[in-house]
Amino acid sequence: MKRFLVLLGILFSATAAAQEWPAKAVRIIVPFPAGGSADLLPRVVAEKLSARWGQPVVVENRPGAAGNIGADVVYRAEPDGYTLLSAPPPPLVINRLMYANLPYDSTQFVPVTVIGAIPNVVLVNQKISARTVQELIDLAKKNPGKLNYASQGNGTTSHLTAELFMAMAGGLQMTHVPYKGTAPALTDLLAGQVDMMCDNLGVSLPHVRSGKLRALAVTSEKRVPSLPGVPALAESLPGFVAIAWFGVVAPPKTPASIADKISLAIRDALRMPDVEKRLAELSAEPMGLSPAETAAFMRQETERWSAVIRAAGVKLE
Repeated sequence: MKRFLVLLGILFSATAAAQEWPAKAVRIIVPFPAGGSADLLPRVVAEKLSARWGQPVVVENRPGAAGNIGADVVYRAEPDGYTLLSAPPPPLVINRLMYANLPYDSTQFVPVTVIGAIPNVVLVNQKISARTVQELIDLAKKNPGKLNYASQGNGTTSHLTAELFMAMAGGLQMTHVPYKGTAPALTDLLAGQVDMMCDNLGVSLPHVRSGKLRALAVTSEKRVPSLPGVPALAESLPGFVAIAWFGVVAPPKTPASIADKISLAIRDALRMPDVEKRLAELSAEPMGLSPAETAAFMRQETERWSAVIRAAGVKLE
């Protein structure tokens, strides 16, 4: 009976906490710099959450070490729902496959939801003569090691997408130039300092439409509405799929009742017409998964990216 009363008390406390939550500002840590899709998607949602809860919802960028710095901040935060992590795959499912020692255990985060998913796009600057994927492959084969490609950083989806592309295209040799996020990588791509990049479509789309960058292929299974004339890479490399998604998790031991409340609020925000419009502009497909669905999704993604890393033979530089 005593044990039952203790468990009942814990359950009651967790339920009460969820009902009262949030009683102060909520902080969403983004472990990458401002300006990329990883930063923009949670900011769209944060505005709606603040209005719903009547409390500030602040997005804070804590970039570095392929997302590990920001992830560690959240991992060590109080499990009260007031500090959340919003991130693409690296700190959630990829980095533990790439790093021998991490300061946090990503499997212990409490899943909340997945905001949405954005395909990557194979981009070249206007100095590169290739106008199709095959022309890029031929150019790289004729000039082994002379072409280079930018990425958002080691172990990011842009890095792994490019490595998978080189592997599936017959073992191309191109030099990897890692950056600290999307914005500086795109800046150098636009300036012609690097030749190619596999970037999230949402941020790079305006540069493609303006003619400053050339999109050779998207990495979703099929062509996307925002670039109907650009082929899917799978059309020339069957089976090629590489999509970046953006999840939300809470510190270990965060009560499930709070995770459920946050997940539901984000799901409702994603259904708002202005949010749907903004995500469409970023070429993002809204998802709004439940905590249980998010946990299952992340397990599947761990397996998928593990296969990519093995197939491409990716190693940290």
